[in-house]
Amino acid sequence: MLRRVRQSLRQVLFLMARRPGLLCGAVLLGVLLVLAVKFPCSRAKNVVASARPPVRFFSTEAPVVDLYMGQLDQVERLRSMAEVSLIFFYAPWCAHSMAARQEVQQVAKKLARQVQFVAVNCWWSQGKCRKQNRFYQYPIIHLFYRRFGPIEYKGPFLAPYVESFILRVITPLTYLPSRATLKEFLSYHEPRVVGFFQFNSSPQPPGYITYLSSALQALKRDFRGAVRFGVVTNKQVAEAIPLQDDETVYLYRRLNSSLIFPRSERNFTSEAICSWVFEHHETVLHWLQPPGTKSRLLERELTKGPALLLFLPHNPLGPSPNPILQQVADIAVRYHSCDNKNHSSSDKSFTSHSSQCCQSVLLPESSTSVCEVCLRLSRSLLTSSSVCCSFSSTAQGGDVLQPYLRHCCLHQESDPTSIKPTTSLGCSNFLNGYSPFSQYSACCRKVKPQLNESQAKEEPDTQRVPLTPPSSSIPPPSGPPQEADGITGLWCQTNRTLRFYVLDVALNWPLAVRLGATANKSASPHQEAGGGGGDGSFAAIVNLKDEVHYVLRRNPETTLTESLEAFIRNFSAPYSLLQRHLVGEEEQQDGEGETGHPDKHQHSSPRPLITELNTASFLPSVMDVQKDVLLFYYTQWCGFCSVLNHVLIQLARLLQGNGTITVARKHFSVKFPDDLPITLPNLLRFILQHSGSVQYADKPATSSSEAEGEGEGPGGIFRAEFLALQREVQTLRHARERLSQQLAQLWRDNRRLTFDTRTLEAKNSELQQERQNLEEQHREKSRQLGEAVRRLQDLADASENLLNENTLLRVLLRALKGRTEAKEQVEVERNEAEQKRSHMAS
Repeated sequence: MLRRVRQSLRQVLFLMARRPGLLCGAVLLGVLLVLAVKFPCSRAKNVVASARPPVRFFSTEAPVVDLYMGQLDQVERLRSMAEVSLIFFYAPWCAHSMAARQEVQQVAKKLARQVQFVAVNCWWSQGKCRKQNRFYQYPIIHLFYRRFGPIEYKGPFLAPYVESFILRVITPLTYLPSRATLKEFLSYHEPRVVGFFQFNSSPQPPGYITYLSSALQALKRDFRGAVRFGVVTNKQVAEAIPLQDDETVYLYRRLNSSLIFPRSERNFTSEAICSWVFEHHETVLHWLQPPGTKSRLLERELTKGPALLLFLPHNPLGPSPNPILQQVADIAVRYHSCDNKNHSSSDKSFTSHSSQCCQSVLLPESSTSVCEVCLRLSRSLLTSSSVCCSFSSTAQGGDVLQPYLRHCCLHQESDPTSIKPTTSLGCSNFLNGYSPFSQYSACCRKVKPQLNESQAKEEPDTQRVPLTPPSSSIPPPSGPPQEADGITGLWCQTNRTLRFYVLDVALNWPLAVRLGATANKSASPHQEAGGGGGDGSFAAIVNLKDEVHYVLRRNPETTLTESLEAFIRNFSAPYSLLQRHLVGEEEQQDGEGETGHPDKHQHSSPRPLITELNTASFLPSVMDVQKDVLLFYYTQWCGFCSVLNHVLIQLARLLQGNGTITVARKHFSVKFPDDLPITLPNLLRFILQHSGSVQYADKPATSSSEAEGEGEGPGGIFRAEFLALQREVQTLRHARERLSQQLAQLWRDNRRLTFDTRTLEAKNSELQQERQNLEEQHREKSRQLGEAVRRLQDLADASENLLNENTLLRVLLRALKGRTEAKEQVEVERNEAEQKRSHMAS
């Protein structure tokens, strides 16, 4: 076999030596085929630069363990070494993480001996933190109390807030050793939970750890710790609540009866205790903390009903309780306290088991005094299904209630310009018969007028009183009489109930400004807030359903409690005199303050062509009966609106001498057609078409004699029409002159456009020439490409011929080989025959 292969190779090499050109063509064709197959199948891989190795995020001087390589396995080891641990997950490129870094370092320097601070880079792609966690935002703070956790911190990344949260986690329970501390603990407005555990066993009672875990569970739900947990270990102290049994959890409530955790109905676990507390606790003051990003937090709360938003200066590490917050909490508690507990001692025995029905009557001698007559009946005479009132349906304001009105409004009215609260409230209790089971009361409420802005300007010598809404409120006729302060139990006496919300004024100052707060630009929100007085507070009532909100404008000489009570009473009254706050009022007042000196503005500036309207000037300008206004609505971000500015300016110049041209009227408004383009001719035609059509529609009809005598009869009307037409003709003449000027300007613009057109045509011809050159180059390249393809085709044909000749050579080689073998066989036989003959001859 090897012999045959060698012979075939010798013959091929012999033929190739005879034709070297064919050999080179075959080799070249093979190389081209290999490249054509390999090139599309082997593309270069994408080259990605490896990320730079991370570096330390925290300073080496900060008491924070910085795991900048994402070593999540080291976190467990560090947690086991400390009782309380804080894990700070960050991304090095995140701006929020960079801002929070300084705050965490500040807290770590204070609490380094109590808390283990660990920072983990959770963005490094090769670290375990990035592989095992999927965080959607940075930074994230997790706290661990021993083995309990993680407790995620969801508050603002400010040092006081973070430190306050850590301290709450360090001491989740408040120890109450005496009855005085227990009483002080229950005196705050936040929900309070008290657990009674006797430490007779070592190291602690069985349920104490569960109770401690429930306090930590509450911190997981609310990072502010609105629900406080306390623990009592002394039985004498526990009996003051009263608590008798050991391992008892007590929920203290102000507005309803307090509760004890039902161990017979629920499992005594931390999750069950926490869920039970949050289901039954009472919160009269809600803290709001908008996250600063897109969120529906405010929408969810404001859709529940009218809300009183209180922006207060808050320091989480300040003294407890906060005086300002304590005042607001006291108002909120009294507002929600429907149980009447402020009666005198002579009335307690009667009112504790009584029901009442009332009628409100407006006193005839005064338009600002209301007498409310109430009949109180003992519950022993009433059925559980209905309450009968002895007032007649026609008694309101009639003679039936006249005997009771003499008991009303016996107090003398005070000065209307006084800065004291503007509510005069007096109640008189009396008997109308000998029945011991019924009692009448007559309460007088007076709304005292206050000076508005115009009156204050007319009386500069008197003490100026700020324009604040009156603080009296008239309760609904069917409601019970209010207490002496007018706010206790108001939540149950009116349909316009309020929800109290508290926000930190330093963190939410832009929101307060949007609601109407004003302050000096140089002053911080803590120092001065508009309408909030000297304590930096600001209050507003937002009624999202009615799309209105009211701003509290405080008198500097009144306290926060008095102002808030009057503000709430005014809102709750059915005849409320609160003035709706409108955006732009502050700018209007600032403008009036600047122009309030006539000496500096003796020569007033000319009237502008287009008047910018704001909230205060909209109604006086647009709804004026004597004038008609072309009103154009726009926004500053609207690009199309700015395009129309020149059209409006030209129109204002055309109509500058005419003050009665009409587009939109009070009762006869006409909208510009949407299908017409907003151009100067269309606007002018629209104004001339609709102006003057309703000029005399609002005038009352008079007799002909009176009209002729006064010059307002048919002749007077015709003369007025003639004068109006003359003015319109004069206006049209001016308009024609301006139009001629505009046409001349248009002719000049057309001429300039003609020159521009010629220039563009020359540039176009140059571009056409370049296009022809490119087309010629494209044809030349196509020709060269076709020639290259033809040459390749020739090489392919030559290679095919070589393959055919190779096949023929193989056939010839086989034939030659057969002949050679036959000859060799004949020679072998001949040699054998000669050997035999020679052998025989020998």
